Amino acid sequence: MVFSVLRTRNFRNYFFSDIISGFGVGMSTIGANWFIMDRTGSLSAVGLMLTLNVLASFAISPLFGIVTDRFNRKSIIHGTNWSRAILLLLIASALLFSGFDVIYLYLFTIVNGIGWTVYMSASRSLVQELLPKEDLLNGNSLIEISLQVGMFVAGGVSGVLYKFYGFEVILILNAAAFVISSLFLYRIRYTPVAVEKNKRESFYINFKEGLNYLRERPAVFLLGVASIIPMVSVMVFNVVLPGYVSGPVNGDSVVFGLSDMFYGIGGLLSGFVAASLAKRLSNTKAIVLFFIMAVSIQIAWVFNHYVLVLYIGCVLFGLSNSSLRIVMNTMIMETISKSFMGRAMSVWMAISFLLQCVFAMGLGALMDRYTPSIGFVGIGGLMLLGLGIALSVVLRNASNKPSGQPLNDETMKGETS
Repeated sequence: MVFSVLRTRNFRNYFFSDIISGFGVGMSTIGANWFIMDRTGSLSAVGLMLTLNVLASFAISPLFGIVTDRFNRKSIIHGTNWSRAILLLLIASALLFSGFDVIYLYLFTIVNGIGWTVYMSASRSLVQELLPKEDLLNGNSLIEISLQVGMFVAGGVSGVLYKFYGFEVILILNAAAFVISSLFLYRIRYTPVAVEKNKRESFYINFKEGLNYLRERPAVFLLGVASIIPMVSVMVFNVVLPGYVSGPVNGDSVVFGLSDMFYGIGGLLSGFVAASLAKRLSNTKAIVLFFIMAVSIQIAWVFNHYVLVLYIGCVLFGLSNSSLRIVMNTMIMETISKSFMGRAMSVWMAISFLLQCVFAMGLGALMDRYTPSIGFVGIGGLMLLGLGIALSVVLRNASNKPSGQPLNDETMKGETS
């Protein structure tokens, strides 16, 4: 049963902390995308905002991958939450007292990008410490539930708040969400992974060891690359969606917010569907099924002009995308050493940021020149790339392990083409 892991006090507190912080991030991200398009009328500006988010995240990811493997992961999350809360309040104050300036939105997206990068690296590494291996699949299902509950509530709330109160109020509520999230995090008591060896060595040596770890395990590296494709696709989806809603679908900020909410509902369903389906079919078959579902939805949206079809597609896209993250993240946590998790995550996050940058800027320009629907062609191609990489991992493992031995840290070491 998925909810059985909530009997553990530490994970239960982490679960509520994650829901609340996810709500805050989702609300402000959705609001910012609509805010900048509403004020500038440019889809390229939306793409540029995501690009700045990506560049800031990319610049910080190697450092904080190392930090995650050297220090207490719970303390890192605390520091990140409080820092983001203070900076968001400052940006909200600037917007309230001096009026709109696109620079404030760019500052917001930089803060958001750095904060999200640090949080993702530290929080997923913390989960690996809090749960035994046999509970990771259910734990990741609940993490996805917490993320999507936060996101889909945020989608509906953000659209309404923006329409009646403005983006400044959204930022203030986001800051409050980070504070409340940290209060739950304070209740977690656990023994951190011993990282004395990492602390004795320089940051450069730690970074080099992390790269060598993945270089010796190419199948692990490729699995991680495949696992970040769904995350990249949803970030690009947030760039495509505003223009698609205001153009072919002819909607407003409420339709935009509800679209994100329906995506979250699909993600919420994945927390109940993905684990049981993966156990019934196998991880490989579940991954192929969900990738094909995601690609099919993008094709349908290219030709769509109806709000109802958008909402239905958002549910199915949320279900397939989130299910992919659950299954592949579990495979990674079961495979990779805890002492290298932060650095491995930072490498994959850096790759995801590069992909987001390329697709956001490229598709933003194409949508401005042609039609917003063309953005879904790009997302569909991205998901096909993820499917190809995932299948290459399966075939590589099958050729090296004819007995069907499961993936683990040792069996994937030294596998080369």
